[in-house]
Amino acid sequence: MSETIEAPVVDQEFLKTLVSLIRAEDTYGAWEGKSDDVLLRPFVLTKEERRLIPIIGDPDPDTITRVEQFYKAIGLTIEKRTRLMATPIMKMSNEGFGRMVLLTGRLVVLSKHIRDVHRFGFPSIEAVAQDGAKLVDEAVALIGKHRDVAEL
Repeated sequence: MSETIEAPVVDQEFLKTLVSLIRAEDTYGAWEGKSDDVLLRPFVLTKEERRLIPIIGDPDPDTITRVEQFYKAIGLTIEKRTRLMATPIMKMSNEGFGRMVLLTGRLVVLSKHIRDVHRFGFPSIEAVAQDGAKLVDEAVALIGKHRDVAEL
């Protein structure tokens, strides 16, 4: 796909954080010199690609890594905006069902059921940015309402 992150998206901050996280986790330098587009492409899954993925069997480890990276990037973006640590906790069954929770202090700022992890992906890079930005904005608003609990 020829998706580019230079296209207008809702939240460049989230995409930049996601790309930074991917690059930081590249311990062997395999992605060094690759464009941001190439790093974000695995998060894009067209309808046709989604249909070709079997839902029976263990989820692909690369897919689980992408799910973790997406939510870690949400946590890091929350930290940048609020100056409070947001810790992601994910529990996933071998069938592709689970839950993601982001905690800030004693406050649950995000609680999301994850279903059908085999087909985790977004229709476009813009959708990645929009979904990430929406979850970040909701969490930051919740922290704003309950800052005292988030600081515990």
